[in-house]
Amino acid sequence: MPRLLVIVPDRISQIIEKGEYQPGYYNPGEVFDEVHILMTNDDKPDPAALQRTVGSARLVLHNYPDQAGISTKSWPFLTGHRLRTWAKGGVEIARQIAPDMIRCHGSDWNTYLASRIKKTLGIPYIVSLHINPDINPVRRIVSPVTKADQRHNAFYEYLEGEALRNADLVMPVYKTILPYLKRLGVARVEVCYNVLNREFLRQKTDYALSSPPHIVYVGRLFAEKDPSNIIRAVASLEGVRYTIVGDGPHLKVLSSLISELGVGDRIKLLPAVPNDELCLLLADADIFAIHTEYWEISKSILEALLTGLPVIVNKRIGEPVPEFTDAVDGNPFLSLVDNTVEAYRKALGHLLEDHNARKALGERAFTHARARWSPAKTEAKFASIYRDILAKRNPKMIEGSA
Repeated sequence: MPRLLVIVPDRISQIIEKGEYQPGYYNPGEVFDEVHILMTNDDKPDPAALQRTVGSARLVLHNYPDQAGISTKSWPFLTGHRLRTWAKGGVEIARQIAPDMIRCHGSDWNTYLASRIKKTLGIPYIVSLHINPDINPVRRIVSPVTKADQRHNAFYEYLEGEALRNADLVMPVYKTILPYLKRLGVARVEVCYNVLNREFLRQKTDYALSSPPHIVYVGRLFAEKDPSNIIRAVASLEGVRYTIVGDGPHLKVLSSLISELGVGDRIKLLPAVPNDELCLLLADADIFAIHTEYWEISKSILEALLTGLPVIVNKRIGEPVPEFTDAVDGNPFLSLVDNTVEAYRKALGHLLEDHNARKALGERAFTHARARWSPAKTEAKFASIYRDILAKRNPKMIEGSA
């Protein structure tokens, strides 16, 4: 009976509340009969609400909070000792669980703990990495001023390096994370795109415009993902609806802009929509329009492409997203525009007015995305990786579970 230990830094209750979890998220392919989730915090999520993420596997939850306060302590030469001391209790939890392998989501205290479990108990671990911290820092202070700031950044540089270099495999979810891993000297790397909602994603089959036409945006709302220019563009297009699904620090700013433009009847802000419902919403929309300066192909863009929605996205400042430069028979599978009101207005107007162009772009999006990122393909890839690692440890076990 294969047993998986998943270690995450996330506050799972918040993800459940937003309805963002997809079926089988923590147990793709249902390779494991038992899944233990250890959170490096004190969150106490509802196990019943989380069960869908592991399928039919037995689910057990654990907590082992991090000690973030040690990141700014003096005498940074003691960082390794402090982290090893902190990890001892987590290693003992893993000893009691006796997992066959460990999966980490993100590179934080969770992945450092996995590295110590491997060092002590010999249990292999793999890591999915969802951001490039050199481009979109989460733990690091962007402009360190004080010595404490500098110690903080050096601490997380050390933690991430130890965690990732010792992993059996690091799986960035898109290509733009690769330069960060190369800088850290991580050798065992394979790009593995996100597994999306296999049960509720459905192909768009009717490209006739809704009445009124309906444009959708999905994503966090902050400076790097600010749809203000799209809002202004839609405001200039009479009778067009725009639904913005997402929350974040820019929510109030965008609400004020919508009121200022007098388009509150056509442009709606929805802070959260459960992922199951969102997948159905996408298939009924006409166009997906988004702004993002993140160097990534986001989950929300993948969902839109896999639905067959025509997608409009800006050309980001700096290097382009590698996945966006591909083509289908020499034609783009999404519309890349400048981040200006006029560019969005022109692109939206063209797709709204030209049925054939709208349909062709959506169909190319679906064809391209299905061949590369369909839930069946991505889930099968993760399941294959799991089985390969299990087979190296105990061939008889994986033969019995295949």
